[in-house]
Amino acid sequence: MKSKLGNGLFDGFNIIILTIATIICVLPIINVIAMSFAPMKDLVSGKFLLWPSSFDLSAYRFIFNTGIFFQALKNTVWVTVVGTVLNLAFTTTLAYVCSRQRFSARRVLLFMVVFTMLFSGGLIPTYLVVKSTGLMNSLWALVIPTAVSAFNLLVIREFFESIHESIIESATIDGCNDLGIFIRIVLPLSIPALATFTLFYAVGNWNQYFNAILYVNKPSLWPLQILLRQVVLIGQADIYANANTEIIPLPVSSQMATVVLTSAPIVILYPFLQKYFVKGLTLGAVKG
Repeated sequence: MKSKLGNGLFDGFNIIILTIATIICVLPIINVIAMSFAPMKDLVSGKFLLWPSSFDLSAYRFIFNTGIFFQALKNTVWVTVVGTVLNLAFTTTLAYVCSRQRFSARRVLLFMVVFTMLFSGGLIPTYLVVKSTGLMNSLWALVIPTAVSAFNLLVIREFFESIHESIIESATIDGCNDLGIFIRIVLPLSIPALATFTLFYAVGNWNQYFNAILYVNKPSLWPLQILLRQVVLIGQADIYANANTEIIPLPVSSQMATVVLTSAPIVILYPFLQKYFVKGLTLGAVKG
């Protein structure tokens, strides 16, 4: 009886704590979404908190009537798609090479990968490299310097090593070369891990911010995160100056609408790949 009572109290305590933590995390999100739809009178009165008296789409119409938002969206989609493809291509191929025992130079490559996790060139040398290669004010500057993540590479390498060697040997006996083994056998067996790291890379590319500040100075090449920064710091008057609309919403309303539009695609993508998270991160972690 004491054991059951203790377990019940423990479970109840956990439920209360997790409920409070969930409310603390969810309420700001609801507030941001509601402020983006709130009419001007609710925002001006200061009595509005979580649910507006009516839904007003003027902030979204105001943003959609400008060309700069869709240009920033186009840049972000390009960086996300091209960057994620390059990330997966370079990471998986290098991880596969480093996972093969018969490749004599794999220890050297692994040392070079791990070394970058401990020591980096620094901000200024990296900037000089990007500038000397002619990538300044180019979207390629947002995808090439971050083409490979050392941590993700090591995890994917462990995943590849968990694939039984007998499968690789059978394919070799059947006449399949290394490229065929990699494309026809290793990659299909690694879908959970690839789905997980596709999401990780896609989120990182979608949220490109610091590199964009350093390497991109042209407003026509701004990704969404830089547009959001400019809207928050400078205000809508300068950023959305060419809006073809008679109704100009309050700055806070357009700021919240920009936040929602910037975050919505990644939030929508999460549920479709959520089932791969645990499996993709744990299959390659323990070898037995």
